[in-house]
Amino acid sequence: LSSVVKLMLLLLQIQNHVTCNGALYNRPFSESFEETPMLVAVLTYMGYGILTLFGYLRDFLREWKIEKCHVAQEREEQRDFVPLYQDFENFYTRNLYMRIRDSWNRPICSVPGAKMDLVERVSHDYNWTFEYTGKVIKDVINMGSYNYLGFAENMGYCADAAADVTMKYGIGVSSTRQEMGNLDKHEELEMLVAKFLGVEASMVFGMGFATNSMNIPALTGKGCLILSDELNHASLVLGARLSGSTIRVFKHNNMQSLEKLLRDAIVHGQPRTHRPWKKILIVVEGIYSMEGSVVRLPEVIALKKKYKAYLYLDEAHSIGALGPRGRGVLDYFGLDPEDVDVLMGTFTKSFGAAGGYIGGKKELIDYLRAQSHSAVYATSMSSPVAEQIITSMKCIMGEDGTTIGRERIQQLAENTTYFRRRLREMGFIIYGNNDSPVVPVMLYMPAKIGAFGREMLKRNIGVVVVGFPATPIIESRARFCVSAAHTKEMLDVALSAISEVGDLLQMKYSKYRALPSQDWPSDETSYEGTGNQGTRSPM
Repeated sequence: LSSVVKLMLLLLQIQNHVTCNGALYNRPFSESFEETPMLVAVLTYMGYGILTLFGYLRDFLREWKIEKCHVAQEREEQRDFVPLYQDFENFYTRNLYMRIRDSWNRPICSVPGAKMDLVERVSHDYNWTFEYTGKVIKDVINMGSYNYLGFAENMGYCADAAADVTMKYGIGVSSTRQEMGNLDKHEELEMLVAKFLGVEASMVFGMGFATNSMNIPALTGKGCLILSDELNHASLVLGARLSGSTIRVFKHNNMQSLEKLLRDAIVHGQPRTHRPWKKILIVVEGIYSMEGSVVRLPEVIALKKKYKAYLYLDEAHSIGALGPRGRGVLDYFGLDPEDVDVLMGTFTKSFGAAGGYIGGKKELIDYLRAQSHSAVYATSMSSPVAEQIITSMKCIMGEDGTTIGRERIQQLAENTTYFRRRLREMGFIIYGNNDSPVVPVMLYMPAKIGAFGREMLKRNIGVVVVGFPATPIIESRARFCVSAAHTKEMLDVALSAISEVGDLLQMKYSKYRALPSQDWPSDETSYEGTGNQGTRSPM
């Protein structure tokens, strides 16, 4: 009887926990991370093992001059010096990456819109060098660019406005914001960004990567604690390291892991002295660009408030791409922008431009203007780039007098739902949130990374393939980015090619193939956000 009572109490606690977390969400929250099939995992490890063995064999042949060595080497007269080149550290690049290097850095010679033109190139030495044939591969469907709302274009309202501003202001600014590089366009842009985000003030920067890497060190330092998601972008990782703060990593989107770190930080304080931390900063992203997952922001904010921490939200991929008004993950969940202390985002994706922003309270922005290395030392944003952002943002907000922005947001949502559902019906394992325009399709085996990219290009589809070390060693993938500029016909052509190549390379690994649906673009697989935080489970 005692055991039964304890079990009932435990179930009641779990139910209350789930209800509490579920109450934080005002919309369905559905994500899938299907487990890697055991046989596929074993074969993937075997594949890397075989490649490693052959890599050592080739290095042996190069050492004895049997095979020509293309890699950098120390000069004979410098053998006694401290080595500038660590030979073993480049083993992976030399023996694995080079075999599939033709899958990356392909030159584009057109606007990278829904379709693009590629410069054809060939290699006669296994991708150590490339030669251009002089031919152009026309009308390649672009499934890899972050052009979520289709603003990467060379005609239309935004392009015309940027061209007019170029004639008035020129291209370069040749100074920092604090000296002679502060234009009226920058002031206009910052006021517009603040209005768009629903915050008191904002500040813009010329480079998205530097927005993170140079501003985090201005916000935290020695004696501060940064709690970082394990899958945060390299710019966030670099910024955290440069800050000199103590860094602790929590499991991806796992609220139990985050809460444990917060609790331990409050209870134990700093190492050795056990003094309270000067500041605790939680760092997360809106959409994670390799996983396609969306941050569990309602739960993160609840924990932030509970433990009196600060929250830094990177909306590089989510701003413009999520939410009924395109205002990012806060808009997606219907949350108050004041609940996030530092709102960061970039203009390189949904706005078809360059640079980044920080938004928040006026005191925060005033502090960054004086303390941020990006503000003090970096050349300010080019005026035509600023104008591109202004016009595209006004379009999204509907301030241009049209409904184009709203229509593009809706089109992106429909394209995303349709593309994800069709891939599930085909039997592919795909990662991420149902509403995320970043769609990773799992390849797993190293040989399939290059093969998939090449076979898709043969069918006039441009894709991005990703492998170790950018992903875990057994989780190589193709990453598709859906755009509002894609028509249903384009997506159908791409899906047909993906299915064909998937059959050729035997990539349809999923055990949970979705049933075909004739409705477009509805999606029936969704369930409420619960306390099942960060779990990777079959759909």
